[in-house]
Amino acid sequence: MTKAIILTILLAGLIVIGTSAPAWGAQLDTRINPNNAESPFKMSYLKTIFIEYPDGGVLFDALSTSQWIVSGTADSTNPGVQELMSNLNNGIQSDGSQARISDLNVIYEFQLKGRSIQTSIDYRVVLEGTITDYIITEDSQKQLVDLGWRGLTTTSPIQINGIEINIPLGVLETEEPLLYNTFVGTEAESVLNRELINADFILEQPLTNWHFLFDPTGINADASTFGLDASIAGFVVSSWTMGESSIREGRQVERVYEAEVMADELYIIRSVQSTDTANLSSIGFGALDLLDGVEIIGVTPTPPADYMTTSTGGFPIMIIYGMAGLAAVGGIGFFIISSRSMKNQAQGQQGIDPSNLVGYQTSASSGGYQTNRGEAHLKDDTDYNQTRSVYEDMQKETLPQETLPEEIVSTQTMPSAGEDDAACGCAASAEIGSECDCEMQGSCLCDATCQCNADVCKEHVHEMS
Repeated sequence: MTKAIILTILLAGLIVIGTSAPAWGAQLDTRINPNNAESPFKMSYLKTIFIEYPDGGVLFDALSTSQWIVSGTADSTNPGVQELMSNLNNGIQSDGSQARISDLNVIYEFQLKGRSIQTSIDYRVVLEGTITDYIITEDSQKQLVDLGWRGLTTTSPIQINGIEINIPLGVLETEEPLLYNTFVGTEAESVLNRELINADFILEQPLTNWHFLFDPTGINADASTFGLDASIAGFVVSSWTMGESSIREGRQVERVYEAEVMADELYIIRSVQSTDTANLSSIGFGALDLLDGVEIIGVTPTPPADYMTTSTGGFPIMIIYGMAGLAAVGGIGFFIISSRSMKNQAQGQQGIDPSNLVGYQTSASSGGYQTNRGEAHLKDDTDYNQTRSVYEDMQKETLPQETLPEEIVSTQTMPSAGEDDAACGCAASAEIGSECDCEMQGSCLCDATCQCNADVCKEHVHEMS
């Protein structure tokens, strides 16, 4: 187990070290054409300086509402640009590369913006130029292209049009003398003297760690129908990119430097540079190689016949071995723990002893035939009839006899007529003052309650009484 812990710590250390890398504020974009003697490039450098005044003070009074921009451009005819180009070429040569910058244009912009809690100064310098002498050798099959020039860096002060463009403190000397005098001779001076034009990390990051892709559009038969650029007709285009955080490239973070200055009040100076990014492409299929410690590519018009992958990503072999070792350690640990658990378990018969069971043959199943299935239960005084199959006894259900209800005959009784219900036509005739109907008809149709004075009615009532 001690070895497993040591191996785990070593693997974790490799991952942490592999993902911790410096990041500078440089951004490269270039396309190399091996068929031409020169190719364009563009390099941008970015940095921001923050000046915080949490307790107010003289700088708060001077900067909180201040705002200015200094910008300009210059070409290779400018003495400052010529000095910069010379310094960059010297740096390229010291890196072992034979390439050189033949033309250079400089764009710079510095902007100060004051706020109530802090002031920010943004520095931006863009170099647009031409790189040449990058072809090491060539023949009818391929060209060897030098890529060791990509770390364009200079630590020297560079003044263009009277403006210092490389050392941030120099800009303050001409544009904000109050800030310059406050920070000179303090810890903040070292923060503000860090050069802006620095692309060392782009060179230090091996191209084998960059992401590689190639575009085969140029070798398609019908590519010309889509307005294909003539420079890539018949060629593939290889591309390398860097700048993302990964185990291969390292953890890309902003580069931050900070210092505190105690003058009339406490001031905090913080320098922040964005992460490095780069996009480098070459017309043709590029295969990476090293020549005298300088990274180069061997360029052919098309990829090898057996090359079918359009994206590399050779995962670091040490990481692969480390992951395999960690899996092996985990497996060994699992078997050790399992073995110890088995040793701690009770030995011998587990559960019910078969000698305490008695078996019975199962009776006929629901299909009406005998099966090979059986039943078993513990030996005790319990009657087997309590547990035997329910199919042995067929219980018959009997229904109770139906009883018919007796017929009930109801006897209808006629109501007797009362005095109020008597009907007498003679009375009706008397009410309207007419002659008795019974007398007119010669017979009485009234009942015994008739009180008519006609002779016919009297005789009829007498007969009925």
